[in-house]
Amino acid sequence: MTAGPVGLLEDWLEQARDAGLAEPWSVAFVTVGDGGRPSARTVSLKRVEADALLFTSALWTRKVRELAANPQVALLFHWPALGRQVHVTGSAEIAERQLAVALFEERDLANRLQTLLSRQGEAIDSVDPLRASHARLMKASGAPPECPPDWGALRVRPDAIEFWEQSPDRMHDRLLYERRADGWRLTRLAP
Repeated sequence: MTAGPVGLLEDWLEQARDAGLAEPWSVAFVTVGDGGRPSARTVSLKRVEADALLFTSALWTRKVRELAANPQVALLFHWPALGRQVHVTGSAEIAERQLAVALFEERDLANRLQTLLSRQGEAIDSVDPLRASHARLMKASGAPPECPPDWGALRVRPDAIEFWEQSPDRMHDRLLYERRADGWRLTRLAP
């Protein structure tokens, strides 16, 4: 077993990718909204650091507003074809600007342009004008756009990571890692 839960998560992500699963980096990202209501959306994990998971977001979104009010998050990776899931809890923060720029530059041109054209989550009458503008910009030549100032990176530092692996006899394997001052504590949980 890879040392530590973040390394194990990286192993499971690579195994999901190697198995040919669609979107192996997709994860449910849950924040706390107004009145303590859970607020969930599916996002893509961008990178893994030694002690954190990295995501990107426009900084005007509901997700970022909710994180400003309450940085506690839950994440859920689910790979049904592999009979696995990973549940992460922790706290999120806006990461340094240079990381946001680097992650923006890793996006393909279509995604960069979509970021510039659409104010995600805002009310619109029709998506057609956005599609037309996007298609026009995709055909135009020139340097790829730079990272806008209202685009950011989010760093989630896990407090707990639970690995769940399905078993045909329903005696599923569950490993819970909890962060302590002296490192991670591992506990096996009953199915």
